[in-house]
Amino acid sequence: MMKIVSIAVSHKKGTVKHCVETAELMENHGIKGDAHAGDWHRQLSFLASESIEKASSEDFKLNFGDFAENIATTGIDWKNEPIGKIFRLGETALVEITQIGKECHQKCAIFYRTGDCIMPKEGVFAKILKGGVIRVGDRIEPAGL
Repeated sequence: MMKIVSIAVSHKKGTVKHCVETAELMENHGIKGDAHAGDWHRQLSFLASESIEKASSEDFKLNFGDFAENIATTGIDWKNEPIGKIFRLGETALVEITQIGKECHQKCAIFYRTGDCIMPKEGVFAKILKGGVIRVGDRIEPAGL
């Protein structure tokens, strides 16, 4: 089963995201109160928790939000989902994948500590087609529109 295992937000760009239990997704904007929300194609970011676990080591434990992802999930390999695919999050929210991976303009702290950063290769971005409240533990399902 595909589900949300973490939701993370930051109120200012360039700061560490902190985990929350619920969030309000605003149509064509992003997570209410998140610094990366706005009128663009990267309103929401996803990363598989399995990828985060693989990137962790005994020397460097990674936590949800460390890669600046908004939503960490289980049961879905985001990097292999096609651009344009639509997913339902929780009861009502609908999101459309708009970008897989991203260019990092500068190396992050995780890159310097571990020698790599998975967000440029495995992070996925989406725009919000329909808003709603999401919670940790909510299901994620492909939406056939």
